[in-house]
Amino acid sequence: MSVSDGVSVIACTPHIMPGVYDNSGPDIRRRIQELQFELDAAGIDCRLVPGSDAHVAANLIANLRSGLALTINDSRYVLVEPPHHFLPPNVDRLFFDLLSAGYVPILTHPERMSWADRNDELLCRLIASGVWMQVTAGSVFGVFGSKAKHLTERMLREGWVHIVASDAHDLSRRSPAMGQALPVLRDLVGVEEAENLVRIRPAAILEDRAPGSVPAIPFRGRTGYDGETQAFLSRAMRYFRG
Repeated sequence: MSVSDGVSVIACTPHIMPGVYDNSGPDIRRRIQELQFELDAAGIDCRLVPGSDAHVAANLIANLRSGLALTINDSRYVLVEPPHHFLPPNVDRLFFDLLSAGYVPILTHPERMSWADRNDELLCRLIASGVWMQVTAGSVFGVFGSKAKHLTERMLREGWVHIVASDAHDLSRRSPAMGQALPVLRDLVGVEEAENLVRIRPAAILEDRAPGSVPAIPFRGRTGYDGETQAFLSRAMRYFRG
């Protein structure tokens, strides 16, 4: 289904949440190799790369460094998923610590978090500090309900989104939908930015390119900082990202 939509590379990003999703980096790599063998044998032209969707945890940086949790294709970019229905205290500190450690955290599907539409200032602060935002293709046309769809449209129009991903889980309710989302994205943000969302920035992640080397998002929004503090933070993040 993905290949028929024009997808040539898929980042395999199972959840990592101890006690719920007990996945680990070595096992994820092994399973990806097995699946890649089957795809090649079937003549399906799609390259799989490793990754994980790491849930918020105090030991996340240690797990990334040890290989228990995986960045996307062994790059600096890592998917991070906060709880859906409550906002952990000091969650922005975790993202800042990840940035300070040399990672680029990608907050997964904020449009589907029940707390997101009440925390514009937090999202803007994270974006301004260097955190990337990923929305799900299905959210663009309402698979996750009208609330997620409306927040997705607003985030896209305000330039708060770096990438759009399939977040596919199966072939029915959570099926790949990149081909269906692309024309909607073009209507919302224009052809060039739609291309940035689904091809240019995702390719930069796979190639581990620095965030500053790819087209910037057309970000408009409050940061929660005064001008002097924001200027300092921007310089600091450029330093941490090399």
